[in-house]
Amino acid sequence: MKLYNTLTRKKEEFKPIKDGLVTMYVCGPTVYNYIHVGNARPLVVFDTLRRYFIYKGYDVKYVVNFTDIDDKLINKAREEGTTVKDLADKYINEFIKDAEGLSLYEENTIHPRATEYINMIIKFVDGLIKKGAAYNVDGNVYFDITKAQDYGKLSRKNIEELKSGARIEVNEEKKNPMDFALWKKEKEGEPSWDSPWGKGRPGWHIECSVMAKELLGDTIDIHAGGEDLQFPHHENEIAQSETLTEKPFANYWLHNAMINVENKKMSKSEKNFFTVREISEEYDLEVLRFFILSAHYRNPVNFSRDLMEQSKKALERLYNGKNNLEYLLSKAEDREPDDKEKEMMNQISQYENSFIESMEDDLNTADAIASLFDIVKYSNSNFNEKTAKAVIQYTYNILMKLSKILGILSKKDQILEDEILELIERRNIARKEKNYQLADRIRDELKERGIILEDTPSGVKWKRI
Repeated sequence: MKLYNTLTRKKEEFKPIKDGLVTMYVCGPTVYNYIHVGNARPLVVFDTLRRYFIYKGYDVKYVVNFTDIDDKLINKAREEGTTVKDLADKYINEFIKDAEGLSLYEENTIHPRATEYINMIIKFVDGLIKKGAAYNVDGNVYFDITKAQDYGKLSRKNIEELKSGARIEVNEEKKNPMDFALWKKEKEGEPSWDSPWGKGRPGWHIECSVMAKELLGDTIDIHAGGEDLQFPHHENEIAQSETLTEKPFANYWLHNAMINVENKKMSKSEKNFFTVREISEEYDLEVLRFFILSAHYRNPVNFSRDLMEQSKKALERLYNGKNNLEYLLSKAEDREPDDKEKEMMNQISQYENSFIESMEDDLNTADAIASLFDIVKYSNSNFNEKTAKAVIQYTYNILMKLSKILGILSKKDQILEDEILELIERRNIARKEKNYQLADRIRDELKERGIILEDTPSGVKWKRI
């Protein structure tokens, strides 16, 4: 499998540190509000990569952190008259609801909170001070970027360029304007913890370095997140981690492009965002997951109602194909496939190979989805109630196996309840007996249940309204 490594700016063959195991760290949400659609993109994309590694037979150790101590949480807690912990607990619970709707994390996912790692953060910072790479000024501890090798190697900018491109607060305590906080001195009314430098709390960048090190090791396979995290967050993670351990922090750095609204990055600061919760009031969140995967993860995407509607209809077509296969399975002849049917199975196998080739090429989910449509289109056009059951089962198994990698088509469809299948069968019998009045009545009843029937030369086809 080839993945585009931001660090080297090229596609590279993925080779894990340890055979059979993939270690992944994905920067998760700061839990002071509901996640928006832009926040959801890296979670969906890299969950899909996790699923694909599992499909390939790897064990995957997968970490998505919660930032539960930060200026944003402190300010929001003050606004709401609550504690930072209660606010974080609330929005972690809300995040989990959204994550379930997006079919995230069916397997075990590690969700560490920054506040659970305070002792390890203090130890990490102390190690940097002892190496001469960090300094304490009256209870504030800063990382000295001049002590880092190749600072700026991820964003490919030198220090002067980074200075001019960054929003740097004037701070006379720092040796260098680009130095960043590892530990922040206590302020009145803020959560704080005891440390060798006095009471305080961790800076933002330090938490990910510490949690990745503690949970996955000094060097990990993949570190991922949105492209907006390349600088300063990921750049600073590399600086502090590699200075402390003197080892590479991550072998592959993956970044997804932004989701835009009218070609501007979706963000809370721009006030042009849609929360996942808001979307869930109008659409099943599976539609949002499908929308996110319908474009290559490194391409920016414009979010709009029209595109969500298109995604909804496209997903329904895949569900209709799945449902038709399930219906045919209940009717198909249980016999050995003939030569023509074996060719059909071969064609389905070719679509499966195309899917895998797309995923192997830097997680090209857009082209992978196209292969699913090829399977559905082919089966709809070529299979009927007389097709050998083995052919239909083979096709169905492949469709479900591949769709599981993408995290779609997993919802059980109420349309396929036994009573409804029985109605379809009763209508077929009525038509054979030329009892068209009964057949029409059953058709109308099915329509009320959200099913439209279509009589074709190859048998009855049906779809959801």
